[in-house]
Amino acid sequence: MASTARALNWQFWSGLAFFLVVVASTFTGIGWLYYTAMDAQEVPIKRLLVQGELQYVAPADVRETLLSDPLGSFFSADVDRIRAQIEAMPWVAKASVRKEWPDILKVFVVEQQPLAHWNANERDDALVNQAGEVFYADKSRFTVRLPYLSAPEHALTQAVQQYRDLQELLQLNGFAVQEVALSERFAVEVVLQDGVVLRLGREALFERIQRFIDLYPQLQGHRDDAVVDAVDLRYDTGVAVSWRAPDEQQEES
Repeated sequence: MASTARALNWQFWSGLAFFLVVVASTFTGIGWLYYTAMDAQEVPIKRLLVQGELQYVAPADVRETLLSDPLGSFFSADVDRIRAQIEAMPWVAKASVRKEWPDILKVFVVEQQPLAHWNANERDDALVNQAGEVFYADKSRFTVRLPYLSAPEHALTQAVQQYRDLQELLQLNGFAVQEVALSERFAVEVVLQDGVVLRLGREALFERIQRFIDLYPQLQGHRDDAVVDAVDLRYDTGVAVSWRAPDEQQEES
């Protein structure tokens, strides 16, 4: 009986010892795998792919931004942090980031779509995007000519809407808007691409624009020695017109 008890006791302790060795080995292995996975030298990101329809954002600029800090390994690279870094770049509206085994980091960039300059006399890098939001960026990369919007800062939404509505009506009749300005009292002034200034005031804007469209052919032929400089439409009937010499250059905005 005593020998049997000793055998059982030995089996218990040897089994327990074996179990503890297995558990310790397992945790050691897990720890080794974890630190190996987190070690950028063991599982490095070797390729960074920048994709998207890019006009203003250079892939090299995205790479430079991301590589200014260590990315980490394939497993430890934080895609949320990386996305935030990219979206902080001036011309980037949105970005998505994903990892592709075994060593690729893919970045898809959606650029800002500029609508107009915004209060350029106050800050020359301010722009409005197609969503009616202000952003700041290097304008030297422009590929298109944009109109200028100016208004009190709190009137951004109104300025964008006024520009879109007036541009639509004028464009249908062969005119293009160069500038829309809203005063503190929301009086509207429009400058056309050919330099003609339209003073519209605060009321009946579309009716006044239509009056200008109807009258413009007559105004063009009214004087042979001058061209239309400005048209004041802030009257219930009629307009006030100022003229300039045909060879007088209009200052570019």
